[in-house]
Amino acid sequence: MIIIQQLCAEFGLQVWQVENVIALIDEGNTIPFIARYRKEQHGTLDDQVLRDLDERLGYLRNLQKRREEVLASIEAQEKLTPELEAALAKAVTLAEIEDIYRPFKPKRRTRASMAKEKGLEPLALAIFAQERESAAPAVLAEAYITEEVPTVEDALQGASDIIAEMISDDANIRRRLRNLCGSVGELHAKAAKDEDSVYADYYDFSEGIKKVADHRVLAINRGEREEFLKVSVALEAAKGYFVVASESVHGDDACCEFVRTAGVDAYDRLIFPSIEREMRGILTEKANAAAIRNFAINLRELLLQPPVKGKVALGLDPGYRTGCKVAVVDATGRVLDTNVIYVTQSQGQYQSAKTLILGMIRKHGIEIIAIGNGTASRETEAFAAEIVAEIVREVGEPLAYMIVNEAGASVYSASKLAAEEFPQFDVSIRSAVSIARRLQDPLAELVKIEPKAIGVGQYQHDMPKKELESALGGVVEDCVNAVGADVNTASAPLLSHIAGVNAGLAKSIVSYREENGAFASRAALKKVPKLGAKAFEQCAGFLRVPESKNAFDNTGVHPESYAVAKTLLAELGCKAADVAEKTQDIDIQTLADKLGCGVPTLQDIIKELAKPGRDPRDELPPPMLRTDVLKMEDLAPGMELLGTVRNVIDFGAFIDIGVHQDGLVHVSRITNRFIKHPSEVLKVGQVVTVWVMSIDLQKQRIALTMRKPS
Repeated sequence: MIIIQQLCAEFGLQVWQVENVIALIDEGNTIPFIARYRKEQHGTLDDQVLRDLDERLGYLRNLQKRREEVLASIEAQEKLTPELEAALAKAVTLAEIEDIYRPFKPKRRTRASMAKEKGLEPLALAIFAQERESAAPAVLAEAYITEEVPTVEDALQGASDIIAEMISDDANIRRRLRNLCGSVGELHAKAAKDEDSVYADYYDFSEGIKKVADHRVLAINRGEREEFLKVSVALEAAKGYFVVASESVHGDDACCEFVRTAGVDAYDRLIFPSIEREMRGILTEKANAAAIRNFAINLRELLLQPPVKGKVALGLDPGYRTGCKVAVVDATGRVLDTNVIYVTQSQGQYQSAKTLILGMIRKHGIEIIAIGNGTASRETEAFAAEIVAEIVREVGEPLAYMIVNEAGASVYSASKLAAEEFPQFDVSIRSAVSIARRLQDPLAELVKIEPKAIGVGQYQHDMPKKELESALGGVVEDCVNAVGADVNTASAPLLSHIAGVNAGLAKSIVSYREENGAFASRAALKKVPKLGAKAFEQCAGFLRVPESKNAFDNTGVHPESYAVAKTLLAELGCKAADVAEKTQDIDIQTLADKLGCGVPTLQDIIKELAKPGRDPRDELPPPMLRTDVLKMEDLAPGMELLGTVRNVIDFGAFIDIGVHQDGLVHVSRITNRFIKHPSEVLKVGQVVTVWVMSIDLQKQRIALTMRKPS
């Protein structure tokens, strides 16, 4: 119940919502299924809130498990007190629990442990007690002279080591110092070698820990790993000493001064190095979380880019020495033709390439060109613009091109999956196919690639693998299920992201389809080996069967709600397409009660029946296509342009404005109002109006603004 109450407080939810979500998760339901088909049980929470709640639930359960482990360990040592038990019960982070456990945790051999072995612990405790009537430390130490402790100085040094460790193990001191360092401490970076690098901005860097930006933390961490930077955390020593003394020193006599000195040693030797590591860890963890969150936002927008449906596409994977790889795919993504052209070599090869591509366009009725944005894309774009102009002059038919982010295309083309899909093609040709398909249906193609290889984040290769894969995997799953999939055309990689379907089951579905022909209904899915009742419940609503005689099978209506949908149509006396209009003036709550379902479910049924086979991406603004090309030399300050957002990062956004180099809009130039992060205003794929601020041809940098010049 404590966990439920904490989740309610953190997420602003009611007890019944949290209880139901936990029960649904524990029953093995997937997040997309819970979000879409169990709305009444959780109050229509969206998938991201549900994922966050699930993640936090896992943390709190691990916290509780660790709390119980520590409690049992201390109890087994017969050192558990009511005060310790209460402190453990109040701990809300793993760090707090570990601080409490520190004095009872088995330690490696230390200076303090060696002093205890020599029998000096009673001396240390007597001094640390700081009793008013106590003798001076040197006098107390005389009783501990032995063969192992030959002098008073040796005894006092051992006592000091023990007291320093006791102070270091004090949970309250560590908590206060951690908070102090987080509040007034600073992160410092210095040059580690005398040479220029991309980390030059951090060769003499200092900023308050509570102010340092996440992207700076990640840059500094990478600079340290690459041995260009020396990094440290700084806290004014006097402030640290004061915290230690205020908790451990209780007067001003000789024993108190001895404890004060031991406290300085504890701070310098034991506590602050540990606090410094913790602060670096906290900063990194926070920066990683922000970067992963930003990556997830960008990935979601990229995956949900509107597809360019029903068009024959020409994919161009640019290159210099190896040439530009060419692939033609029909409206369904089937490869029609492939080749290699050279547009950056001799004039003769250029003309041959032009003749070949014009012939392909005429032969296959190509309607759109997709160009990868990698090496030689600028030259390939100029070539494509010339082709477009000639076709328009020749036949008057519209033809346009689009620069496609090819990040991850090489990863896919060399993968086992690509080899299975296109065993007859060279690796480079597979990339051209992927580029063409990315324009036709970004989601269906990008799910074949490991998300972190798609390249719409910052420092993604520095992120903790488990957390990154979990977050991005959740995004892919949510996007695929939001769109749904045609069970008779979807690839195994796409199906593997459908709720309740893993990679093995996805292959089984495809194999069954290949052996037995297209599925005639959703119910036919139950014949697939290993697709049991639970898996069917989770996946059925997200899989479409356009060929089915049952119209509901091509909607997002779940089979468990077919009876409700059928009764709804009978009650209204209309066809599915007219349901939305018929229910406009009807009290939805009364209708839901009559049909025996919840209002959210009824609203979803109405929406799905009105638009069978609905693709939510079709409701988004289409991608911006181009027919001509710009060069950096064509740009001038003040020039107004339309651009497409390619990547949103902490300090701004990169915009494709039709030249080889994307321009940067700094966060301060995105809008006239204050924003904490560019993602508050911009998203990947969004078409925006920008103005050129400056052009640096030597460094290939373009500075843009979205604030209209006065």
